[in-house]
Parts: sequence; structure tokens; C-alpha cells
Amino acid sequence: MAVKERIGKIIRITGPVIEAEGLSGVQMYEVCRVGEEELIGEVNRVEGSNATIQVYEETTGLKPGEKVIATGASLSVELGPGLIGQIFDGIQRPLEILKEQTGDFIRRGVIARALPRNVKWKFIPIVEKDATVNQGDIIGTVPETTTVTTKIMIPIGINGKITSIVPEGEYTIEENIATIKTPREERKITMMTTWPVRQGRPYLRKLGSTTPLITGQRIIDTFFPTAKGGTASIPGGFGTGKTVMLHQLAKWADSQIVVYCGCGERGNEMTEVLEDFPKLEDPRTGEPLMKRTILIANTSNMPVAAREASIYTAITLGEYFRDQGYDIALMADSTSRWAEALREISGRLEEMPGEEGYPAYLASRLAEFYERAGRVEALGSTETNQRIGSVTICGAVSPPGGDFSEPVTTNTLRVVKVFWGLDKDLASRRHFPSIHWLNSYSLYVENLEQWFAEHVSKEFLDLRGEAMYLLQREDELREIVQLVGPDALPESERVILEAARMIREDYLMQSALHPVDTYCSPEKAYKMLKTVLKFYNKMKGAVEGGVPITSIQHLDVLNDISRLKIVPPDEVDKRIDEVDKKIDKEFASLTVESLA
Repeated sequence: MAVKERIGKIIRITGPVIEAEGLSGVQMYEVCRVGEEELIGEVNRVEGSNATIQVYEETTGLKPGEKVIATGASLSVELGPGLIGQIFDGIQRPLEILKEQTGDFIRRGVIARALPRNVKWKFIPIVEKDATVNQGDIIGTVPETTTVTTKIMIPIGINGKITSIVPEGEYTIEENIATIKTPREERKITMMTTWPVRQGRPYLRKLGSTTPLITGQRIIDTFFPTAKGGTASIPGGFGTGKTVMLHQLAKWADSQIVVYCGCGERGNEMTEVLEDFPKLEDPRTGEPLMKRTILIANTSNMPVAAREASIYTAITLGEYFRDQGYDIALMADSTSRWAEALREISGRLEEMPGEEGYPAYLASRLAEFYERAGRVEALGSTETNQRIGSVTICGAVSPPGGDFSEPVTTNTLRVVKVFWGLDKDLASRRHFPSIHWLNSYSLYVENLEQWFAEHVSKEFLDLRGEAMYLLQREDELREIVQLVGPDALPESERVILEAARMIREDYLMQSALHPVDTYCSPEKAYKMLKTVLKFYNKMKGAVEGGVPITSIQHLDVLNDISRLKIVPPDEVDKRIDEVDKKIDKEFASLTVESLA
């Protein structure tokens, strides 16, 4: 049933925020059309018949007295075939369509439907007439790309019996594909539905975080893993490699669909993403990565209000594919810019500022966003409809000056379970990824212990603990080394420094640009780490037996260990076996020499 529109008029304009009167009955988060150009806005305060509206477009030129139309609908996204491979702005307008309508510069007030209405999709029904269906049940599939099949689900809130369903064929998203008789009425079903972005999509139940999201980055998968359906934060100052890390995660993470949201990043960085992603090859299928990716671009020079909405648009799209049984990786770059949009809008609303001018509800808004991550059992009534999907959120944070004590970083750390802290000093030394092993943490390690034991090795986490101990001991010895130099240390402590150096340089450093080293499987990472620690234990035993550390530092096998990271996956076992034998041989000869 259509909602009657109400018309008011503008009485006040403050940047992207306007106040209108004469809108009795308007509700929070209701979408409005503002001014003669009908700019898109959203209600965020109601006082009697007056409403305060944040406008998602530039408000220059608006005048008091212009009309405001309350549409009766909340800000929603369109869900259905046609999402994969698209590039949207913060309120799900396709940028390609906007360019066709307005040229290189987007004109205000332009309306562009998110999903194409004229494209016909091949619909394959999987239920028959007279079948009883409930909300969330799959009634058919659409092969959207070679890598993604979109599942057509019964919309939320509809239960009943199918009285008709179309045969296999090609249909547009607005054509009726089925009719369902509910207890009250007959409902026509199309391939497209809508969903309000600020409301999380329902699910049957949330599951535990027991499966890791394999990223192919050794420092993450070994020391600070995240789980499918988990939450992770990547804070770091300018130049520490946040965007490259997100690109790596998008390309290599163990997920079927990627949603990349550039909320408030600089235009040149987002341009690089928009240019690079269509050229990237999906390493699993050989197809373009865009065939399983959705991009949302809302750069720093776009209206701030749309930036605030962009992450909700992204998470809703992720939840839609999660409900189909897919694992989704959502990259938000960066939540600091999103928080700055919150701060600006809050200031326009004349709200009481909190720490550093951010609104007092910053923490709760961040929590609302991150809590929509999760691994869930989707809605479905029969055994064939039982699906498990996940949304994993990786949010970049850009603290001014790399200060991790600022409000956005500290409030993010309260809700996320993985913290990948990027370090400026590591980045300046060209150590990438510049995740600092002593400043970062993961709260999923204990939950994932069984998975690593079953799928990698029972001793993997023991090796991880031994490597972390060496890195911590190196940090404790660093101050002494800076004062008196490494030569003044006992030989046993110089062994620790050498082992920690090997872990840092030969294991943790990883090149995103190298064709082999850009991705490292957990199995290869385990074998590499085991080899490094075998060398450490041999070195410790040799030094205790009287072999000088300087003799060990000149062993030829050190070069072989350092080159393991660039050994192709199909040659790893053979090469590591050769290195292990070489370690034994060279240490045996050292021991003989020292005895002689």
C-alpha cells in the first residue's frame, strides 16, 4: 500500500542539515526530497511537526520556503540480481549510470536506480506449485556471474503456499516470478526486494567463531588471526599501508564475495581502487576479481551525510549475500572519516560534543556497525534451506598523527576482537606489512586452536608461542643493544637476537607485489616457521657447546631460509626438506670444527 506523501517547507539551513516545518507524522530516518531539485535527505530529529533532515547532497543554493516532501519510506537499498560488479555511491546510486546522466561531474538531485530494470536474468526455480514456504526460503537461483549465483529468497515477513511459479526462463527483476497465498492475501514475488539500511537483517541464530578467515598474510594468519564473522581493526598513520592491506585482504581472503566501502578516503586513493579492482584477477578462478566484488565509493569531497550512510549501505549488501550462505569480507576504509562525518553533522545539530568534538554516541554507533558482523544460520524452514553464511568486517582507522589514544581508535578497540596495529617506524624501514607484533592482538586465537590443530598442525600454536616469545625477548634486549651494542651481550642472548631477526625478516616481512610471496597458505607458513625455529634450536645448542655466534651467522643455509618465502607452493615440501638436511649438515660440521 502506497504511503501518502506529506509536504512541508524549509525554515532553516545549516550546511548539510536543514530544518523543515509542516511535516506532522514524519518519523525518524524517513527519506525526504528537499528543495526544488528534490535532493535526497533523511530525518534525524523530530520536534512536533518540525523535522531536522540531513541532506545527502550539496545544499548550496537552497532557500528557506522551498518545499520538503516526506516520502514515508526509510533509507533502503535494492537487493537482487545485478549487484555484483557494481560501483555505487554512499546511498546506492550506480556511478556508471550517474556518469551517463550527468557527465563527469554529478549533478544534484539525480535519481538512479541501483539495479537495472531492463536486463533479463535467467531464473531457475527450485520449488514447485503448492509448496509451503516461509520467509528466507530459496525458491530459485540466478547465475549472476561465473563465480556468484544469486539465490532468490522469500522476502522477510511472508509465509504461505505457492499458488504459481514461472518456469525456467529469462525475466527482469520487476516481473512476477511467483505468487504466494498468505493467511491474509496473495502476494506477488519478484526477484528484487528492498531493505532499510539501518536495520540488521534477521537470522535464525548466531554461531560461534570457530573457523578462521585465511588471509594469506603470514603475520595475520600466524599471530593475529580473525574468524569468519569476526571483526578486525587496522589503525595506522599516513603511509603505514592501510589501503594496501585492505587490497590484499580483498584479493586473498577466504571469502566468496567482497564488499569494499571507501568512506571518506581521498579521491586519488579511491580512484586507484576503482581502476585496479576491475583489472585484478581472482586467484581462485582466474576470472576478474570484480565478478565477486561490490564497490561503494564515497570520497572526501563528496557530501559528508552520504559518507555517514555509506557503511550501512555496505553492511546491508553484505548481509543480503550472507543470508544466501556466502562468506562475505567487508572492507571499510576508513571509519575515521566516517566518524568525522558524524562529528560534522552532530555539530550542525548543535548537540553536546564529547571527546575531541565527536558526538557522545560515537561509541554506540561504532558498536552498532561492528555488531552486524557474524557467522549465522540463515532463515529457512526446510533442510534444503539451511544455510550458514558470515560477514567479516575489517575497518581501517586513520588516527591523526598515528595517535592510538584518540576517540575513534579507542572506541573501536572496545568492540572489535582483532587489532592489527600498523607502525610508522616499521613502515619507514620498509617492513611490510607494518603490523607491529607487540602492539597487536587477536581474541580469536583460543577459539581457532582446534581448527589449526586439525587443518594445519597440532604444534602450530606452540611454534607461534615460541616465535612470539623470541620477539618479546628481542624487544627487552633492544635498549641494552642501543646503549652498548650487540657484541657486549652474552652469546645466549645474541642467539635470541639472531632468531628474532630471522622471524622478522625471513617470515613476517611479505611483499604484496611479489607474484609468489603475495599469498602464503597456512600450511606453507607453518613449514617456514618450523624451519626457522629448528635453526634457532640448533643455533642455541651449538652456542651452548662452544660454537661462536659469528660462525653461525655466516652459514650458507641462512640464505636458503630467507628465500623460502618466494618458493612456489608446489615446490615448498621439496625445498624445505633440502633446507632441513642442509641445516643438520652445516651444524654438524660446525660442532666438529669447534671440538677440533
